[in-house]
Amino acid sequence: MDEKWIKSLSCMVHGIYVLTASHEGEINGMIASWVSQVSYEPPMIMVAVHPNRYSHCLIEKGGAFALHIISRERKDFLKRFKGPDPASKFASLRWSKGITGAPLLEDCIAWLECRVKTSMSPGNHTLFIGQVVDARLFSTGDPMCT
Repeated sequence: MDEKWIKSLSCMVHGIYVLTASHEGEINGMIASWVSQVSYEPPMIMVAVHPNRYSHCLIEKGGAFALHIISRERKDFLKRFKGPDPASKFASLRWSKGITGAPLLEDCIAWLECRVKTSMSPGNHTLFIGQVVDARLFSTGDPMCT
């Protein structure tokens, strides 16, 4: 890819979210930034996940994910979702299992729980398009972004 394209693309603003998924009792969480609303009725969002991520496998097999909107003041919160050990990511966090089985975190502005309606791989990431089946708003605040 041409360097001017890389520099130009890096100027785009993206939200920074925590994406969670589960399948047959296995759970994981990861940081996601390539996210977009794709439909208002029905409410649908898109997340881009690289195929080598553990969460990719869980979303494919489980058919669901939850997206958590994190407050700008909680940058430290993201560190726990960078490691390879799923159990340590959720240790000492308040969370519950959603209707899809995806972990739902309480320490966020809001979460959206989604069932995957379709997916596609137009490039090096898979785009999972999920229909929102449940949501919760905990607080107001400025969401984290790049």
